[in-house]
Amino acid sequence: MTQQTIFPIILAGGSGSRLWPLSRKSYPKQFVPLIGEKTLFRAAVRRVSAKQPF
Repeated sequence: MTQQTIFPIILAGGSGSRLWPLSRKSYPKQFVPLIGEKTLFRAAVRRVSAKQPF
């Protein structure tokens, strides 16, 4: 059986209107540290770069 490589893609976007005023178009929620000190984007990057399975 041939082993295939999986390339994770993190999609992020939006208008920044749901969490206003904390989130804005120029500072969307994925870059706001909502839970603890890490941003949602940083947490996603950390998950996909982990060496062990989820």
